[in-house]
Amino acid sequence: MTVSWTVTLTKAGRTKISYPAAQLADDGDRISVRAPWAAEGVKDFGFVRFEPGDVFVEHFWRTRWYTVKEVWTGEGVLKGWYCDVTRPAVVRGGEILVDDLDLDLWVSADGKSVLRLDEDEFAASGLAEADPEAAARAVRALDSLEERARTPEGLAALLV
Repeated sequence: MTVSWTVTLTKAGRTKISYPAAQLADDGDRISVRAPWAAEGVKDFGFVRFEPGDVFVEHFWRTRWYTVKEVWTGEGVLKGWYCDVTRPAVVRGGEILVDDLDLDLWVSADGKSVLRLDEDEFAASGLAEADPEAAARAVRALDSLEERARTPEGLAALLV
């Protein structure tokens, strides 16, 4: 039997996106789900395109300040990993709730491209003033993800 979830990503107190996902695993800390690309149309970042048919295998932690999303083509080719710096996931009542803190990391499938994203949005968000502890945890989470991504094992080592 497949367990279904609704993943809800919020940002600054507002729902950014909400979509259905099928549970793959739950070890009590990390919950992993599979979901099709949930946004409308194509999103071209310049370094990667998310498009209809893409499949996301998403990993949420109840204790870590980030999520890791494996991005696959519909044909099963890994595009890379998109990581959101977030507050730890809240899992309850059929929903996975995640609060996006603006910082992101992209890692290409071959590991050669590691890009820190949206640091300007994070600086403009006011989180450092409103919640300095959360802001510090967010920066540490991004640093940790980048450090892990630059090792030979890469982000895949987080998902074993």
